[in-house]
Amino acid sequence: MSTETFEFQVEARQLLQMVIHSIYSNKDVFLRELISNASDALDKLRLEALRDDSLGADVADLHIELEADQEARTLTVRDNGIGMSYDEVIQLIGTIARSGTAKFAQELKAAQDLDSAGGLIGQFGVGFYSSFMVADEVVLLTRRAGESQGTRWVSSGEGTYTLETVEDAPQGTSVTLVLRPADTEDQLHDYTSAWKIREIVKRYSDFITWPIRMAAAPATAPAAGSEGEEEGEAAAPREPETLNSMKALWARSRDEVSAEEYHELYKHISHDWIDPLETVRLQAEGTFEYQALLFIPSHAPHDLFTQGYQRGIQLYVKRVFVMDDCEELMPPYLRFVKGVVDAQDLSLNVSREILQQDRQIQLMRRRLAKKILSTVKELMAGSPERYTTFWREFGRVLKEGLLSDTDNRDAILAVSSFASTHDPEAPTTLKSYVERMKEGQEHVYYLTGESRKAIENSPHMEAFQAKGIEVLLLTDPVDEVWVEAVPAFEGKQLRSVAKGELDLDSEQEQEAEGEREQRQQQFAGLLTWMSDKLSEDVKEVRLSSRLTVSPACVVSDTHDATPALEAMYRAMGQELPPTKRILELNPGHPLVSGLNQAHTERAEDGRLAETAELLYGLALLADGGQLGEPARFVKLMASHLERAL
Repeated sequence: MSTETFEFQVEARQLLQMVIHSIYSNKDVFLRELISNASDALDKLRLEALRDDSLGADVADLHIELEADQEARTLTVRDNGIGMSYDEVIQLIGTIARSGTAKFAQELKAAQDLDSAGGLIGQFGVGFYSSFMVADEVVLLTRRAGESQGTRWVSSGEGTYTLETVEDAPQGTSVTLVLRPADTEDQLHDYTSAWKIREIVKRYSDFITWPIRMAAAPATAPAAGSEGEEEGEAAAPREPETLNSMKALWARSRDEVSAEEYHELYKHISHDWIDPLETVRLQAEGTFEYQALLFIPSHAPHDLFTQGYQRGIQLYVKRVFVMDDCEELMPPYLRFVKGVVDAQDLSLNVSREILQQDRQIQLMRRRLAKKILSTVKELMAGSPERYTTFWREFGRVLKEGLLSDTDNRDAILAVSSFASTHDPEAPTTLKSYVERMKEGQEHVYYLTGESRKAIENSPHMEAFQAKGIEVLLLTDPVDEVWVEAVPAFEGKQLRSVAKGELDLDSEQEQEAEGEREQRQQQFAGLLTWMSDKLSEDVKEVRLSSRLTVSPACVVSDTHDATPALEAMYRAMGQELPPTKRILELNPGHPLVSGLNQAHTERAEDGRLAETAELLYGLALLADGGQLGEPARFVKLMASHLERAL
């Protein structure tokens, strides 16, 4: 087949230039990226060979080989792993075929410095393109295991690449970099130097489970007369040098592993560029043995809440890689956790269907979840700054567990923090809230909304602000759902300030006032009349104990869904039956008392009905709701303002 030339996609071409010129402040990492890709290819071949006896692949000596040629200025990274077909090269190498390319480019342009830019690289799978930071040309030669023909891909990173089919390609993949000259302004190191290659491999890839070998430089015969050599004697052949220890970090004792080694393993398996926030080790012994090395990242990936987010833990069986992104090992609300689990008694030919039903997997899943939650609790107690980082990045997803993991609900609540009216800067735990509760207060009060500012300005908050009663301010979409599923904390009911009837008066206030019944009778006629006039929109009109400033507000009945929750269900395609809300009036407001007096004097005045309609519309708007007929509301408001003038 003849050589064909292709153009990169527009976004891919732009991204290539940014990768080359903007992302990495330390260019050494290009070798780490290529070695990681090679390691993944070897893992995939081992697994494929276990599953398919007819593959016909050579798995006798799986390894990664590095070969440097100082004269030709080339560095080759070669593996005998799974390799790629012609179509796979087009999909995986010729284009940047992962979602989010445009978003990555936007975030990269917005990055203020190299450190923040470098933090984006692992999120988009573009590590292969880091080769162009140090190379004028990249040649990729690959043949997929089980196929007879290979593929050669060549590009200088300038916008095009060539592809051709070759007949004599070995199994696996080799990436040859035609390096730029050393000691130039943008190339400070000689990447054909043996000591530099050793340094990079030791620093970044020592934990790789496959041998990384450096091909020996051609040996030359010693000069005649050299000590210990007879004249004309040829130099002894030199063996390839293995550069990495290949020790699984999770199998080594804690004293043998440095923090830097843990961090490099995390970066290898997560494709992140930033050190993890916390490293978690777990070793289970007994009837079912396994080891786990888990990591809590320092930042949330951009696609954490997207449907295609790849979550899960790497699964090994007796140190043999079995599965990447094993979702069954970690519940969805902990999907940000990365790491490795190495089990002793599972079948190597395990499938995802078997994993879903395997009792041992389920036991591991529960144990790992408890370990992560206990680690977060330790962060909360011992390292408040790191806990604050954790909650800022992952609190929203962790709260999903309040719905899905009833066994660990108390543990999740214990490590959760919420904004509250107690402190505008620092969030609070439920435990701290309960400790601060006023004498006689029976409930933990909360209010959901789009933002803190919107909640603080809500009419529902007026009585609580006046009496100094703390309210949790819940602004995450998931808050609308979990508060319906969690009835109480440490015996204290969780209660929305926007639902049901509230009685915030102390016993002394109730005795001193003694006017409630009289006030109810005083407004009974207005309440009945308004309930009838607004019956298409509201379930009931009643007097309010939660308002001190606003004339009216709308509230949901105790067991009804909130409008925000109804909207969420509709967005998911689940239509709920329409629910009428309750209109509450502030009897101390001049507008309400004036309307009551006017109704007593001229109940049949048509303008009173319009005023009642306007009062309901104002309450609905103050709650963030939508008017049924905005044009009619505006017309009525303009008419009443005109009469007032």
